[in-house]
Amino acid sequence: MPTYLDLERWNRRAHFELFRGYDHPFFNLCAPLEVSALRAATGGETGRSFFLAALWLSLVAANGIEPFRYRLRGERVLVHDVIHGSGTILRPDGTFGFAYFELDPRFRRFHERAGREVERVRAGREVEPAAGRDDLIHYSVIPWVAFTSFAHARHLGGGDSVPKIVFGKVYPDGAGERMPVSVEVHHALADGLDAGRFFERLAAGFAAPELD
Repeated sequence: MPTYLDLERWNRRAHFELFRGYDHPFFNLCAPLEVSALRAATGGETGRSFFLAALWLSLVAANGIEPFRYRLRGERVLVHDVIHGSGTILRPDGTFGFAYFELDPRFRRFHERAGREVERVRAGREVEPAAGRDDLIHYSVIPWVAFTSFAHARHLGGGDSVPKIVFGKVYPDGAGERMPVSVEVHHALADGLDAGRFFERLAAGFAAPELD
C-alpha cells in the first residue's frame, strides 16, 4: 500500500521545499555503461530481448532506491511500494506508442508478458499515455545515437515527478560494448547521490545479469 512520507521527520525537508518551487526542478545524468555480459545473455538463440532485459534490470535497480519511488501529491510526497515501466515502442510506420510493463520479480514471467505488450503496441495506432498514473518510470530508446546528454519534453507546473530513463546506441569500446543511459529525476525528491546509487546498481545488474 502506498504511504505518505513524514515530511516533519524527513532530513531532506529543506531541500524538498527549495527545489519544488523551481520552474525546472529536474536534473539529468548520462553515463556509458558496460553491457557486454547483457548482450551475451540476450538475442539470438536465447530468445531474450536485450531491450526488455535492460528495462527489467533497471526497474529492479530503481525499486531498490527509495527516492525513485517518491511522487509529488500537491505539498505531500507519496511513497509507492513498487514502480513499473512505461516505454515508447517504435512501429513499422515510424510512429510510436506507449507500452506498459508491470514489474515481476522473475524475469522470465516479465519477459513473456512484456513481449506480448510490445507486439500489441506495435500493431496499434493509438498513443495511449497513462493519464493520472505515476507508479511508473518513463522509458525511451534512442538506438541510433550514442548520446552524451539528453533533454525531455515535460509538463512544467503540472506536478509531474516521474523519473525518466533513456537507453542509447550500443557501441564497441575496447574489448567490450557500452550503452549510454540517461536518468532524469525531480530534485525535490532525489539528489545526485540517489542517481549515483541507481547507476551503481544498474551497472552491477548489467555486469552479471540473472535472467531466470
